[in-house]
This record gives sequence, C-alpha cells and structure tokens, in this order.
Amino acid sequence: MGILLLISMTACLALLDIAAKSVIEGYLTRKEERTACQGKIILRKVYNRGFCMNLLEKKPEVVKYASAYAAVLLTIYQLFTLMRKKHRVRKIGLSLMTAGAWSNTFDRWLRGYVIDYVGFQTRWEKLTRLTFNLGDFFLGAGSILVMLCTLFHSGKKK
Repeated sequence: MGILLLISMTACLALLDIAAKSVIEGYLTRKEERTACQGKIILRKVYNRGFCMNLLEKKPEVVKYASAYAAVLLTIYQLFTLMRKKHRVRKIGLSLMTAGAWSNTFDRWLRGYVIDYVGFQTRWEKLTRLTFNLGDFFLGAGSILVMLCTLFHSGKKK
C-alpha cells in the first residue's frame, strides 16, 4: 500500500471521528440516549476528561500533554514504518492507531475533554455503561493488528 494512501486514510479516519463528535455535541444532551440496531447500540454523549475510563481525570494538563506526546511519537513511528518495504498489516495498524490518537488529542486540546458517544447494550451493567468513540475503536483495532504482526514476525530472521 502506498504511503500517501495510508497517510490519507489516517487523516480521513481522524476527521471522520472529529466530525462525528461535533454532530453528537450538537445533537444530543448529556442525559439523552438513543438506540440503534434493535437496542444493541446506544448513542449518548459522555465527556471523558482523562484517559481510558477517566484515568487521571483530575490532572487534565498531564492528560493533554501526554496525549500529544504519544500522538507525535506514534506518528513518527508510523512514518518510519511507512517508508519500509512490506509490513502491510503493521502499516495499516499504525495508521488506525495514529488516526485514533490524533482524534482524541484534538478533542483534548480543543475542548478540554474527549467526547465518547457509542455504547453497547449487554447483560452486564458495567459494560453497558462504557462509552467509546470511533477513535477508541481505531486505537483498539490498530493495536490488535500491530500486536499480531509482532507475535507472528518476532521469530523470523531479518
């Protein structure tokens, strides 16, 4: 896959999540919930002032700068990886991770919090209360792809 294609994909996915957050911000109140897919998907607006599950929410400046630092490092690693031959799945994974990192970092710097808006109806109350955004899914999917690449290629000689 071409470098420009993956960089464009990264930018488009980050912008897609940023746009979705803006729509949710103007469309839903913080107490309102909407359902989709026969009640399996829940749309709601949650402000996350920390990292995952509000970790370090009492230290917003630490979260803001750590998020930016991580996004920059991830972008540098992504660019170096994109210039290498092969490693297609790792490149896609890093592109997904970078999109999610920048989307959430953008929110932290622009709004002071990340807007999460997608939940899932489960039989477990605690899991049902968890709320995510597309950037979180990009980070998760990208991490899985990179981890799988690392596991399956770690024993091979270069």
